[in-house]
Amino acid sequence: MHIIHVPPAPVAETATEFRVRMRDGVYLASDLYLPEGAGLTDPGDTILIRLPYDKSGSYTFIPQIAEYMPRRGYRVLAQDVRGKFRSEGEALLFVNEQRDGYDTLDWIEHQPWSNGRVAMWGDSYYGYTQWAAVAAQHPALKAIAPRVTGTMLGEPVHPVGAVRNVEWAVSYLYPLTYFHSQDAYFWEPDPAVRPFAAECEKALAEIGSRSISYDQWYPSPVFLRRFPDGHPFDARPVPTLQTVGLWDNCAPLSWADIAEIEARPAWAHNHFLRIEAIDHEGFFFDDPEPVRVEEPSAEILAGRIPAMLDPSLDFFEVFVRGNGRASDIPKVSWDHTGTGETRTSQVWPPVGTGVRTWEIGDTASSPASSPATWTHDPASLVPSSVDNAFAYLMVHPDEAPVGEHGDVLVWDGKVVESPVDFAGPVTAHAVIGSDGPCMDFFVRLLDVAPDGTALRIARGQVHVADTTVGPVEVSVDLGQLAYRLHEGHKLRVHVSSSDFPEFVPLPGTGEDPWGAVEMRANHQTLVLGGTRGFRIDLTVLESTEENKEINA
Repeated sequence: MHIIHVPPAPVAETATEFRVRMRDGVYLASDLYLPEGAGLTDPGDTILIRLPYDKSGSYTFIPQIAEYMPRRGYRVLAQDVRGKFRSEGEALLFVNEQRDGYDTLDWIEHQPWSNGRVAMWGDSYYGYTQWAAVAAQHPALKAIAPRVTGTMLGEPVHPVGAVRNVEWAVSYLYPLTYFHSQDAYFWEPDPAVRPFAAECEKALAEIGSRSISYDQWYPSPVFLRRFPDGHPFDARPVPTLQTVGLWDNCAPLSWADIAEIEARPAWAHNHFLRIEAIDHEGFFFDDPEPVRVEEPSAEILAGRIPAMLDPSLDFFEVFVRGNGRASDIPKVSWDHTGTGETRTSQVWPPVGTGVRTWEIGDTASSPASSPATWTHDPASLVPSSVDNAFAYLMVHPDEAPVGEHGDVLVWDGKVVESPVDFAGPVTAHAVIGSDGPCMDFFVRLLDVAPDGTALRIARGQVHVADTTVGPVEVSVDLGQLAYRLHEGHKLRVHVSSSDFPEFVPLPGTGEDPWGAVEMRANHQTLVLGGTRGFRIDLTVLESTEENKEINA
């Protein structure tokens, strides 16, 4: 096993390093970046970035971000969270961020270079640290801009409920890589090894120490209190610009938070939504090939950073500095993929949408219910379409070959004669069964071009915990679309019971999939036709006559 050990990078020459003391005496390493010409006694507005990925490292290019933000007059404080890289303390996922966020905000408020007004910005885990700081309710925090994140980011699936989520493999691998200890360790598990837990133990033995976060989640999960002083949505609302990626594998967590926020009037009033055609790593749907690289050059970064930061900086201009009105910021803005347009509305889905249902299968010849069947074979798993699900759009793969796998069911809709605009949620409804004790059900929605290329535009999956009771009715959230299906294109749906290695595959025996050794093939069924037949509800903009012709 080849393990890459990544220690902290050198502190950027443009930064002034501080050690910020937490209430329990732990010191967190923090780098301050000032606007050109500003000194350590010149007060101004501050943007705080709290992350576990090395504030000086190349992965998140924080020094380059912290060079751009001060051009708008902001001080930027980038901080390694507790236990990571140059910061002291124990590397423990999620649970220290609320109080450490409060203590850091309190420290900033009392610095001579601070005027007491602070905003927070960042992606993924450093979007999560913003929600944790909101929960802490420090008065200095005036606005946040979390991107591609969620309050339940990274949480393993709780083993409750008849129908629940399918477990990501990264849920167990993340605490063994980025959150093993102070430094990071990267290694590739052998997908052929069973049990999967054996590969983890092998890596821990080679590193020479345990990961407290992994040991708290496997094999006996301890679900820790993320917000020991209260949930962020129960706290005083803070103006929030939330960015969701249409191809972000973590987007379901973002949409779950949005639904909770919209149910709370005070929070909804302070919530602004950006829906971007990006994946988790910030690659855009329409990026040209030269910029789809894992380690971008300085030239590529210079082109990407404004699109990443300007919406947040414009938001902070209003809600931190008071320059302008809340009405200057769209309540909802979205990349309407395939048109090159960014559209705005007061609500999501926008006014003028309606639900159109695609009934899957030959329902005309099968008006009564009839089953489609496929096999889940743990020895021949349906492959994930990319190696790194977080950077899906870096590859932007043609998924037509996935449909050629023997354990994938495929259906095509009709070719559309004029463009169709989708804007809103997509939901699949199905009645499914298995001769095994439990089953996973994956649904992928694709846009098929005239040349046969099939691009994934939506997906979802559920785990049915008990199939011994007979067929189970499920609804599968496939996410949200802001997408134009062009003339001459058609929809396609893939159905399967695995997506490996992105998701932990079931062994077919009912055992814990992470620790199982024995494997057994299961035979699955899906009802077609009749009142409970497989169907997909699509949200369509009906503002034109063309958009009413969606019946696939």
